[in-house]
Amino acid sequence: MMFDPNHLSALAAVLRLGSFEAAAQTLSVTPSAISQRIKALEERVGTALVKRALPCTGTEAGLRLAKHAEDVALLEGLVSSELALENSTADAPPRLRVAVNADSLAIWFIEAMAATPDLLFDLVIDDQDHSAEWLKRGEVSAAVTAAVTAHGKPIAGCNAQPLGAMRYQASASPGYVAKWFAEGITPQTLARAPCLTFNAKDALQRRWITQYFGTDIAPPAHFIPSTQGFADAAEAGLGWGMNPVGLIDTALQSGRLVTLLPDSALDIALTWQVSRIMAPALAPLTRAVLGSARHHLIQPSPAS
Repeated sequence: MMFDPNHLSALAAVLRLGSFEAAAQTLSVTPSAISQRIKALEERVGTALVKRALPCTGTEAGLRLAKHAEDVALLEGLVSSELALENSTADAPPRLRVAVNADSLAIWFIEAMAATPDLLFDLVIDDQDHSAEWLKRGEVSAAVTAAVTAHGKPIAGCNAQPLGAMRYQASASPGYVAKWFAEGITPQTLARAPCLTFNAKDALQRRWITQYFGTDIAPPAHFIPSTQGFADAAEAGLGWGMNPVGLIDTALQSGRLVTLLPDSALDIALTWQVSRIMAPALAPLTRAVLGSARHHLIQPSPAS
């Protein structure tokens, strides 16, 4: 089935901006024209594509079609570049949807984005253990995911490249440690002491407890869905949490934060997965991602 490019661009703009009016302004047409294009597209596919509310959101079919439109723009840009064609009809660079975890965004991923100025980014923030699901559903073209190991395989239809590991330290303020761990760091004190948790998907604190104490404990928790806010909360004495070393190194050196146990880092290996169809168009971004990861993440030791 062939789709009218004007219809697809209208759909993508509505879902990206949340209203027919904003889409009309971006595409330099009237809201009525946007409405007519969406209606024509819905009639062609035989199903609703837009949930008309404030803001407008997409149905499952609408989201897939909108991403298809963005993928087509990326691929057309690649062909134009390879043929040295001047893309005079493009009002803006093509848009790319990527799933990335919040800590990677805070520590190293923005550097890769800045090195790829010919793209507009639409980031989906999700835990590295769950970002692969966005690729499986076809809702993003690339993702920073948990490492692909011997027990796991790349997402079907995707290329996967290891990035290195994000190093975390269980850390808290000195005052917090003195208050809650005066008797030492034990399963009993950990069960009582408030911890910091990014969101319901964040399992790093419990994973650290299991790795170093051999037991599964669910301590009382503050939910703080912000990488910087998470570190600030630890400094403020709200709780202990697994903070990325790249963010808190200065606080550790100054003594504003201390680690709960010596030599107890938790390294989370990451992988860059890209839709195989989109991989050629995303090659510059992949190079930038791998380069930034080499600079900021823990790399495996060379094989002896």
